Amino acid sequence: MIARELGLAVEQVRSAAGLLAEGATVPFIARYRKEVTGSLDEVAVAAVRDRLAQLAEWAKRRDAIVASLRERELLNDELHARIVSAHSLASLEDLYLPYRPKRRTRAMAAREAGLEPLATEILAQTGARIDLSGYEDPEAALAGARDIIAEDVSEDPQLRRELRELFSKRSVLSSTLVKKKEAEASKFRDYFEWSEPLPRAPSHRVLAILRGQNGGYLRVQARPDDADAVVRLKRRFMRGQGFATEEVGLALEDAYQRLLLPSLERETLKTAKAAADEDAIRVFVTNLRELLMAAPFRNKRLIAIDPGFRTGCKVVVLDAHGALLHNTTVFPTVGQGQRDEADRVVRDLVRRFSPEAFAVGNGTAGRETEAFLNALALDLPVIMVDEAGASIYSASEVAREELPDHDLTVRGAVSIGRRLQDPLAELVKLDPKSIGVGQYQHDVDQLWLRSALDDTVMSCVNAVGVDLNSASSSLLTYVAGLGPSLAKNVVRWREENGAFRTRRDLMKVPRLGAKAFEQAAGFLRVPDGQHPLDASGVHPERERLVEGMAKDLGCSVQDLLKDAGQRSRIEPNRYVVEGVGRPTLDDILEELARPGRDPRPAYEAFSFAAVHSISDLTPGMVLPGIVTNVTAFGAFVDIGVHQDGLVHVSQLADRFVKDPNEVVRVRQHVQVRVLQVDAERKRIGLSMKKE
Repeated sequence: MIARELGLAVEQVRSAAGLLAEGATVPFIARYRKEVTGSLDEVAVAAVRDRLAQLAEWAKRRDAIVASLRERELLNDELHARIVSAHSLASLEDLYLPYRPKRRTRAMAAREAGLEPLATEILAQTGARIDLSGYEDPEAALAGARDIIAEDVSEDPQLRRELRELFSKRSVLSSTLVKKKEAEASKFRDYFEWSEPLPRAPSHRVLAILRGQNGGYLRVQARPDDADAVVRLKRRFMRGQGFATEEVGLALEDAYQRLLLPSLERETLKTAKAAADEDAIRVFVTNLRELLMAAPFRNKRLIAIDPGFRTGCKVVVLDAHGALLHNTTVFPTVGQGQRDEADRVVRDLVRRFSPEAFAVGNGTAGRETEAFLNALALDLPVIMVDEAGASIYSASEVAREELPDHDLTVRGAVSIGRRLQDPLAELVKLDPKSIGVGQYQHDVDQLWLRSALDDTVMSCVNAVGVDLNSASSSLLTYVAGLGPSLAKNVVRWREENGAFRTRRDLMKVPRLGAKAFEQAAGFLRVPDGQHPLDASGVHPERERLVEGMAKDLGCSVQDLLKDAGQRSRIEPNRYVVEGVGRPTLDDILEELARPGRDPRPAYEAFSFAAVHSISDLTPGMVLPGIVTNVTAFGAFVDIGVHQDGLVHVSQLADRFVKDPNEVVRVRQHVQVRVLQVDAERKRIGLSMKKE
């Protein structure tokens, strides 16, 4: 089933499932077990893992249903076979619906009154006269019979399947204002009288409307044309003409309005919500990956500044590895005297520490601080850094552990500088939801979102690789096979015993066993370690293979790393054995050519134009900007005025754009044209189209 759904070979899925069952991680399987899985990538392995988990929950539910039916002596061979062969969770629940314990219904009362034979006679629609003379109240008897028919019809699995498809394809999503909430519902005013076909409703609109419903501001419906649905019921259950058929028609209309419509509408909205969640999470994951994989400004000494007006600018000096060397506070925007003092302090810091750049947070007073530094003419780049989430880091337990002797303001400035030096290493310390690149992130399924974001962070960390001797426990947590507890043990061992000399020293870390070592070792780096391959992505399990290659060529492993001529003499097919095929050998040769290569792009300098506030903007201006967030409806761009502008999806290119990710990505440098400015509502409309 999984192979068919994902378009994979059965053996690929079986192999991946086996590795996952043994405790292997997604990055490890994708990177170091290509021969076993037929070179499945991380996306495919994760999809197999997630579908296995879903089917396990499905099986658990199926077993619970079977146990319930057996306990109540309702299970027969035919029903059991139908339950076991159910092709979806919805089909399974449809089969169980007639037997599900439920509160007392009108149909139950009618059956207790002995009206089931009458209901059966009416539904048969034989054309014979219905004898009601034996009933004290014929109208009440007919009503009870209709209740029985309505409930039986509403629980028919095939009918529910047909109507479910109708709701899926033909439903109209509509919303109206809850009148008594009008004063509080202004943010949802676009949806006070809204209607559109549900299959065409974009995910962000579905989530916005459902948020309004959850808040009690909107009344929401998702249903097809009622007449169309009832016609389908009548076509299926009504036969001929006459009194009985008319009664069946009344029962069918009641079945739809009272029982089927509410149930299927809830299910339809739930399905639409799940689809919207998936789309929103995909947007979040794509943005987060771009942010984490942004170009690092590595191994550069910095002066980092968390800017402010009234409280001043917190200034820190960081060495090339992000260690705090000095901190102070200056007030460059408060009076000439304070500005002159700030001038003196900054020049002195530059003289003493020889920084290679300034890193300035892009929040309040950021552009003013940038202008102050540029006016000093110190021939140093002034780089604006997105500080989203820096204040959250400052107050976190991680920050207190890293900088216990400093207050929140110092920690915030340090984080800004480190975020420039290595975005990945710093941003892993934050909950991704605080970074500001999501779309309706608080409305989507939180467990699903957390799993997807964790997968993304782990994928990025392992793609880049981690220096075992400098990484924080936060960064090590996301190395395949480690996790929070072992990450802390690694750091503690390093503090107590000094730097790791080789990756195999990991085996000395308490509670880090062979399985964790197998999963983690290939993604860890020990620069200048005892073994030349410790600085590469060649897994320690393949060190002997590389040593054999070197021996066959009459050289050392170090020679292979340094000499392209020696590497060109390697004949990969000579080393193909069981478990080591061309995919692994090709990866090894690539690592020998570029050991420990960082896949992130090279850093590119960027400068905003000479605009500092929204009042400086006029329509028609063409400005440089940085994409800060990509959503289903467009991209937000920082143009340096403390308020991101929106490039609507219709303004992203001179062609039709379905998915904004086709055109832009987070942290991309772009040129935009100002379309409109609404200073009161703090809204800026931008375009990337050619004039």
